[in-house]
Amino acid sequence: MAVLDTGIDAGHAAFQGVELVQEDFSGSGNGDRQGHGTHCAGTIFGRDVDGTRIGVARGVGRALIGKVLGDDGSGSSDMIFRGIQWAVQEGAQVISMSLGFDFPGLVARLVADDWPPELATSVALEGYRGNLRMFDALMEMVEARAAFSIGTVLVAAAGNESRRDRNKDFEVAVSIPAAAQGIISVGALGQTGGQTGTTLGVAPFSNTFPQVSAPGVNVLSARAGGGLVALNGTSMATPHVAGVAALWWEAMGGAPARIAASAVAAKVLGQARTDVFLSDADPADRGLGIVTAP
Repeated sequence: MAVLDTGIDAGHAAFQGVELVQEDFSGSGNGDRQGHGTHCAGTIFGRDVDGTRIGVARGVGRALIGKVLGDDGSGSSDMIFRGIQWAVQEGAQVISMSLGFDFPGLVARLVADDWPPELATSVALEGYRGNLRMFDALMEMVEARAAFSIGTVLVAAAGNESRRDRNKDFEVAVSIPAAAQGIISVGALGQTGGQTGTTLGVAPFSNTFPQVSAPGVNVLSARAGGGLVALNGTSMATPHVAGVAALWWEAMGGAPARIAASAVAAKVLGQARTDVFLSDADPADRGLGIVTAP
């Protein structure tokens, strides 16, 4: 298991007994002073905290923690590229990435700096295309390595740029790296309209066209510095899927080595359920359904 994020609070009670292998690609040093990575790791493999379960795959005994985002939560494409390469070379069976390229945000920042809208959009588009090409190339490398090993399943957040609470048609498509070939993209779900919890809706911020969905609203997990905290985002949904992928790896332990990663990815996608959604949930917004453990 690998988590590429803002690092981790290794001393948190949620990670007692887990071997944490940390590598810093951000230049700000290991450890999590932002909190995002600790929360995501807690959802994947965190142990119970004061009797509250937070982790999906609590049996994970070793985790690679690649710090690809700095203490302010930002990072460069090169940090992420190097983090992926490191995790794959270290034998990670699952890589979780709760991060993304905010295309609309970049355009807005450039326009705020007095760039003409057309030029701002062109520059942002070129950056998006360059990053997508690099992620596609990395995925080709991952797939090539799978011919000589059990392979790696990569999971990434769809992004939080949609604004359905303003207008039901204000939907932004899935961002990168989630949009890259071979990466499982994850949308966020939440309880809406006073539902009891057996019926879910797509979170208003969740980008459209994910492959699968998972809980992403009011998700309780580890807080850097101790205790628990509830957060929202496709960042919170992604580690649910990564944790379920780890459970499928365990369940399919006897699969032939050369098809292991592809078989796990197929299970993650193929076993998604649709019987928990509001009747008007758009398949384009929820993907194949809510991710389901073995």
